[in-house]
Amino acid sequence: MFKTRQILLTAVAALFMCGLAGCSEAPATGDGRPGADGRSSARELAAFRTAIRAKYDLKEQAFRDNDPEPILTRFYTEDVISTDNEGHTHVGRDALRPLYEEVIAANVRIESFSSLVNGDAGWDWVNFHVTLPPEAETDPFTFKMLFLWEKIDGEWWSHGEMYVPGEFEIR
Repeated sequence: MFKTRQILLTAVAALFMCGLAGCSEAPATGDGRPGADGRSSARELAAFRTAIRAKYDLKEQAFRDNDPEPILTRFYTEDVISTDNEGHTHVGRDALRPLYEEVIAANVRIESFSSLVNGDAGWDWVNFHVTLPPEAETDPFTFKMLFLWEKIDGEWWSHGEMYVPGEFEIR
């Protein structure tokens, strides 16, 4: 019941953000302040993209280093919710740990597709490219992922993600 409630709250929060932000990238107001419609400014969006890119860089480096610890403790919140491509849901860092320990030998590259930020909340649709070691005998593949972000004490943290096979076409 607790896990179901957390998932439902995450979905409702995402829909709420969508209603507040109009479900699109923010138009620039030119002065760094939100526009009259409440959407973020170009400056706020650029700062968000820079901050989460640093988090993606951290995650990519952790994969290269074969070390899940930075991902688990510096990328995700403690109460992270992750729903995988088969519909399985993992709640909390402890639930994610075995998954990352299993796949950490992969090489990943994260490519933002569409970002939105509104104050201390944001999301980012990405292409999550995965290349496994040759002994895995698996071709490289990509997931379409949605990361949910919250700014906590001045730092962006991922509250979770959902992902499915496929790739966004980058414009």
